[in-house]
Amino acid sequence: MTERARPKLLYLVTEDWYFWSHRLPMARAARDAGFDVAVATRVDAHGPRIEGEGFRLLPLPWRRRSVNPAGALADVAAIARLYRRERPDIVHHVSLKPVVLGGLAAAAAGVPAVVNALTGLGSAFGRGSVKARLAGAAARPLLGAVLRRRNSVTVLQNGDDRDHLVATGLAVAERCRVIRGSGIDTVRYAVLPEPPEPPVTVGFVGRLLADKGVRPLVEAQQHLRAEGLDVALILAGTPDPENPTAIRPDEVERWRALPGVELAGHVEDVRTVWARSHIAALPSRREGLPKSLLEAAACGRAIVATDVPGCREVAHAGENALLVPPDDAAALAGAIATLARDPDLRRRFAAAGRRLVESDMAAERVGARTLDLYRSLLAAARGAPAGAPEPTAP
Repeated sequence: MTERARPKLLYLVTEDWYFWSHRLPMARAARDAGFDVAVATRVDAHGPRIEGEGFRLLPLPWRRRSVNPAGALADVAAIARLYRRERPDIVHHVSLKPVVLGGLAAAAAGVPAVVNALTGLGSAFGRGSVKARLAGAAARPLLGAVLRRRNSVTVLQNGDDRDHLVATGLAVAERCRVIRGSGIDTVRYAVLPEPPEPPVTVGFVGRLLADKGVRPLVEAQQHLRAEGLDVALILAGTPDPENPTAIRPDEVERWRALPGVELAGHVEDVRTVWARSHIAALPSRREGLPKSLLEAAACGRAIVATDVPGCREVAHAGENALLVPPDDAAALAGAIATLARDPDLRRRFAAAGRRLVESDMAAERVGARTLDLYRSLLAAARGAPAGAPEPTAP
């Protein structure tokens, strides 16, 4: 295959760490199938890793949480210039800001095919700070225009988000797809034996945000210890200063002094957290598809989560998880206590969670579905029959 024959795929992502953490398996699948893959993003610490995978890195000087209208217009112009220069066959926008700004730029630059991947419905749909909600309200009409474009497909991570977008008229049902995450490497994330007990340890992996339910989780763990149940808590993650619901540093420091609470900070290999934990907890207010729960389930951990969109895709009540209402520390404590006292139930949940990840959330399955989507878009853009073959790696 000549270099010119390779279809060009360009990912637009706000931060390089997010691409590395959440889109690497599908980008690898596209590369291995013969696509020329480029990544346009703000570059911080992961640039060399991205280039080491054979992807071309295109730095962008933007910030994830900036809502300045003048800055947004400048970003659209810069992205449109990038698209005209690179002439991608497909652009894959990841999360709300790249979808809106990249979608406008793709229309201006005449990009043949667009994938708009929304990783969850947040501030644009009435959640977050007042400032974020106002910015979201202003963005919704633009989002609808971008998602309804004829040469685009909208990818959601759960059926709740798809149904909401269609019901509100922002997206067209026929051009929506549900692909659950970017895929978990089920060899790397193998089943781990439970550690000895006591204590029974609850693991949390994620940013330290109010929206992630960290406060009620700490409250629940402290309540259980006060009741005489030896439960420890590992919080693996850091506050995100660009998120309006980030836990304040002084509050995090107060948690550090609480009995049975370990603040592990950023953990490069989260398998070390699940190796020390009996239970995985994620009491979020809403998710797209929580990678931390997918990794925990792959490692064979029973789950406690909230009964909200996104979490329900991974945490199936009574099958591999116990579900509780959001922001309900008492219910969260009760669910943790049930699993802490019943190792047989934890083992049943662990086996079911592993089967769930292997079913359609494993990297090879997600990669195959994403490649099918890319190929169908290429065929449509080129006027070829939908089943026409695309180039594959030599």
